[in-house]
Formats: sequence, structure tokens, C-alpha cells
Amino acid sequence: MIQMPELIRVRQNFCRDKIENVEKELKQQLIQSGIRICKGEKIAIAVGSRGIANLPLIVKTTVDWVKERGAKPFIVPAMGSHGNGIASEQTAILNGLGITEASVGAEIHSSMEVVELPQGDLDNHVYIDKNAYEADGTIVINRVKIHGDFVGETESGLLKMCVIGLGKHKQALEIHSYDISRLRELIVGTAKQVLRHGNIIGGIGIVENAYHETMILQAVLPEDFEEAEIAMLKKYKEIMPKFPVEEFDILIVDEIGKEISGAGMETKIVGRMKSGAKEPESPRIRYIVTTDLTKASHGNACGVGIADFITRKLFDKIDLPATNENIVTCRCIEQGRIPLIAEHDRQAVEYAIRALGNKKPEDIKIIRIKNTLQMDKLYMSENLLEEAGRAKAVNGVGNRKTPIFREGESQMIPFENLEEQADI
Repeated sequence: MIQMPELIRVRQNFCRDKIENVEKELKQQLIQSGIRICKGEKIAIAVGSRGIANLPLIVKTTVDWVKERGAKPFIVPAMGSHGNGIASEQTAILNGLGITEASVGAEIHSSMEVVELPQGDLDNHVYIDKNAYEADGTIVINRVKIHGDFVGETESGLLKMCVIGLGKHKQALEIHSYDISRLRELIVGTAKQVLRHGNIIGGIGIVENAYHETMILQAVLPEDFEEAEIAMLKKYKEIMPKFPVEEFDILIVDEIGKEISGAGMETKIVGRMKSGAKEPESPRIRYIVTTDLTKASHGNACGVGIADFITRKLFDKIDLPATNENIVTCRCIEQGRIPLIAEHDRQAVEYAIRALGNKKPEDIKIIRIKNTLQMDKLYMSENLLEEAGRAKAVNGVGNRKTPIFREGESQMIPFENLEEQADI
């Protein structure tokens, strides 16, 4: 039997600036934004597939603000190929995120139909959701953060939502048909055409802190999307979470999911993109084990190939058609490869340990996290503590070791149940 390392809880203290009253702040932002809405207009509100903090409240507040101006809001799913590129499944994804017609007070108009817009001097065609295009105006909502497949001044945010999101499956296929090295260029150029020829009247950019809390809400006019997004992404990169060490042997990620990241886990946090773009220099992790897929993913395991070992539990939750469609559309084929499948959590961790070769248990460097949205509490082997202690973000270390498994059990001790065993 393989000896399992015991881990020690480490607490990281990241920037925790946050908005205390999200509804009040958003209303004030909308009032000050200059977004113009006339009585009787039909206004589309574009919402994506990410698990954004306070998303139902943000959407409902926007709906209410539009209604207060005498207009008629409705929701459109803006999520490219997600949900297998099927309208009803995209509605189901919204419902799973808490966005229902009852919860936000507006109908959901889901369709994969698009309207083609002038492409100008672009190489690619430009499309926009037909329901949104036929409205009198569209408001785009999205979180501004790093993109899993490329690096740029703008990555994932309002511009991307205008293109890959509002352009539906057809635009996602069009953009991703070009080399990954051109992705930022194509998104920015296409977004400018959408803003020029579509009916986008405003956007709501969101930045979250490392605790998955709303830190910045900014309502902006279309002509300010790029400038605002550049500033918000710069801020996010300053405060985004990361590991307190540069190199280790095994990372255990309890869950991956589309609402966590487009690739299931944040590629730049774990140091692997597998998109064809240049890989991050750090962190350097030998093997990644991931054991579960979130319910909100609706079976879409895009990014599962970033891991080296998964469990049967995770594999059985994969909707292969939905995952394959997302993977082939974005052409990040390596992210869709199925890793080695273990029968249970213990076997997955054992496989990773065995793959290290003749390494003594006390020399194995291992970290366990719940997911890449929750990096403030992590568990690591004792041999990493000296290096971790030099990291500015680390502000607490447990005083006793915690097992990964209870004796005789094949499933890991749930992350939520580790608190009582990991005094700091």
C-alpha cells in the first residue's frame, strides 16, 4: 500500500476589497453611465455561462433598472458553443446559474440564429444573436479576467462577450478557425465591428477579488469598452490568486467546472494552457489530479485534458457531445483529451505518486485545493512550508497535519470537512 502524505493547512491573504451593497452600487453605476433607454424599447441583456459572484442579483438589478425607464428587458444567453450549441441547453445553463425568468423578472429568449454584420477590412465574418440584434438595444454583462488560452491587454471580458458570446456558435467557429496567436487581435477587431454595426448600448464589467466576491462594478458605454476593460484586467492581474510556491510534484484539484473557468480550472494559475499558445513559466507542476466535475458544468468538461489523472466519478459526469463540441470549436484539442481514469480518489492520487518514480514519501511535494476560484485556503506537504512562508500572501500555517483520506476509505475527506482538523 502506498503511504499517503499528510498535509498542513496554509491560509493566504489576498486583497479583499469588495462592494458591500452590490445592488446599490450597480444602480448608481447605471444611472451615471450615460446609457440611454427610451420608454417602450425592447432591451436585450446578454448573460454568459460563467459562475460570476452575485450574477442573479446583477442581472435582476439591470432588469429592474431597464423596467424603471419604461422599457421591456429580456435575457439572451451569450455563450458561443456552450450547451452543445443548442438553444434549450443554453437556457438550462442560465437556469443552473440562478438566472430564471422568475428570479430575474424577464423572459429568456434563447436561439442560435444570428445576423451577419459588415466585416469591414477584417478577414473573418461578423455575427450577432438575432434576438439581440432585433431589440432596440443590448446591454452586455461579463466578468473581466484572464483568458485561458492567450495573453493580452484585454482577454476575457466585455469585448469577448460581444464576439464569442453574442455571436453564438457560428461566431465561435469563425473566430477559432484562425491560429490561436491571432485570438486577441480577432476578438478586438470583431468586437469593434459589433459595436459599430450592432445595437450595443452599454456594458457592465465585473472584477472579482481572490475570494470570488464582487470587487468592481462598472457600467460603461460601448465606445469605452476597450479602455475600461484594459484598466479592469490590469487591476485583476495585480490581485489575482496564485500558489505561494513555484514548483511542486502533485496538485489535487477537487473540482473543475465551466462556471469556474472556460477550461475548468484557471490555466494560468496551474501553469498549463494546452491551447497551442506559449505555456506559462510558472508554477511548474509535475502532475495534476482532479476528482470531480461541478453540477453547473452540465457535463461540459472542456479543459479536463489539463489534468493527468481523473476519477471514474468525474468521467461518468462528462457529456461527451457537449465537451467535444466546445473543444473542437475552440480548437484547443489537448484540453479535451481524456487523462488516465482511476476508479476512485485514492487510486488517482496513488497513480500520481507512483508516476513520480522512486521518490520517498517525505520528499513528495503536494498541494490540494478545492478549485481555482478558492485559493485562500489550501493544504500542502510540510516540505513546502519554508518556501511558502516567504510568500507575501501567506499569513497562517496550521499546527497539525491533516490526512487526505480516512483510513480504509477511497474517497478524499471533503474539503469542507477539513476545517476542524487544520487549526491555525
